[in-house]
Amino acid sequence: MPEWIQYLAELDRDLFLFLNDIRVDWMDRPMYILTKGWAWAWVYVIIIYFMAKYYDWKTAIAVVLGVSLVVTFADRGSVELFKEVFQRLRPSRNPLLEGQVNLVTNFDGEIYRGGKYGFVSSHASNYFGLATYFALILGKFNRKWWFWMMLWALVVSYTRIYLGVHYPGDIFVGALFGMLCGLVAFLIARFVINRIPNLKNL
Repeated sequence: MPEWIQYLAELDRDLFLFLNDIRVDWMDRPMYILTKGWAWAWVYVIIIYFMAKYYDWKTAIAVVLGVSLVVTFADRGSVELFKEVFQRLRPSRNPLLEGQVNLVTNFDGEIYRGGKYGFVSSHASNYFGLATYFALILGKFNRKWWFWMMLWALVVSYTRIYLGVHYPGDIFVGALFGMLCGLVAFLIARFVINRIPNLKNL
């Protein structure tokens, strides 16, 4: 392994251990809940409402269908282009960090460790992908959407470090990949929607 990669890996590990150690016991369950997709259903309802407000229901529905592009690109790409290629163990699965990582229990009372490999974070890819996609669609009406969308993705991504299942590097690279996926999905959705009669242009 090149020296500079070894240096970055050690820096990533040390930063993870520092951030993972910042915790209070009563936050364990809320953090586990926040990492679940269904916990953010209210965010999706708000997004759909504002899309219908700024556009129309037909266009809003078409935009929602475009979400499948983001999820397909970000979720599958994070696995097939990264996890299965680099095969970097999650901190929760790394025997060299045994006893140093703070973990939480799931709803069944079992220790939550996630899957085997963690680079990159699929949560970061998916949520930053969706955040970018929606921010590009709604941001032209109000720039505050960029802040709230990125904050939403950042909170979800941080839960992964808190839970001990991802390094900061997993989050950072996953976020960049997700943002790229969100941009590509937006460009495709805009190209298609703008050519469908009776739909408002994005």
